[in-house]
Amino acid sequence: MKVGWIGVGNMGKPMAAHVLRAGFGMKVHDLNQEAAADVLEAGAVWAASPAEATAGSDLVITCLPMPHHVEAVGLGDDGIIGAAQADTIVVDCSTNSLDVVKRLHSAYAEQGIRFLDVPVSGGVIGAQRRDLCVMAGGDEEAYQQIKPVLDAMGDKVMYCGPIGNGTVCKLSHQLFGSIMRHGSYEVLTAGVAAGVPLDTLVAAISQGVSGKNPPFENWKRPTNDFKADELTFYLELAAKDVRLANQIGRNHGVPMELANLVEQRMIDALNRGWGKMKAEAVMMLQQERSNVDLSTAP
Repeated sequence: MKVGWIGVGNMGKPMAAHVLRAGFGMKVHDLNQEAAADVLEAGAVWAASPAEATAGSDLVITCLPMPHHVEAVGLGDDGIIGAAQADTIVVDCSTNSLDVVKRLHSAYAEQGIRFLDVPVSGGVIGAQRRDLCVMAGGDEEAYQQIKPVLDAMGDKVMYCGPIGNGTVCKLSHQLFGSIMRHGSYEVLTAGVAAGVPLDTLVAAISQGVSGKNPPFENWKRPTNDFKADELTFYLELAAKDVRLANQIGRNHGVPMELANLVEQRMIDALNRGWGKMKAEAVMMLQQERSNVDLSTAP
């Protein structure tokens, strides 16, 4: 399989290098030819434009910083769409906009070109070590056809479903990470302000039940059964703990917007009479607001 690779930045370069080492022929293009020096030395051929990288390639992969870059490279002058053949597969590994992904898919489909959104997660070090989650959305037959190339890029390759699903998975991951980080900032600044050394605080949280368990462990068996049993941690107890933790922040002048939002939602749940249910019952508020029942999700 001949690969045209567009974009050899911090993520794109090591990913391209892995694909090249796996034995796939490659043409490479970047706005900065010097950035491609290592890949060219390893055997790739320089392409002066996205169109040149596309011509004669079975698979074209873009790995670019921003959605407008992906759109320009794909649909602009001297871009991919003008040089791709009807049997070409185009893959975007950028963290892209869902709207742009769908526009690209539609534009390519009009030319008989198959397009997949395949963002990755693992960071630069992960890209260098081939320690990447590769999330593919699009035509499943095309995915199976290019999977050997994706396997060369990362060790955790998964098919996420129709076009756009890879992007939804990646952006959901990014949002989750940001929420977790901001929550940790609030928790740690409040704890340190109250006089606990940072390393002690981190060690204590890390060894508690919430800190040591993977955050999505419970979602492997989603349920709406929050009735109490002999092991129940009641919602009213969880709400009490959050209220007392927030009081520490207030006592020391530490702003805790996320933590206070959590407390307000718990108060809402308590006012519905859910205090003697499992603490996770507060999830039903979000399901109600979003009209999404996670326990019955496909």
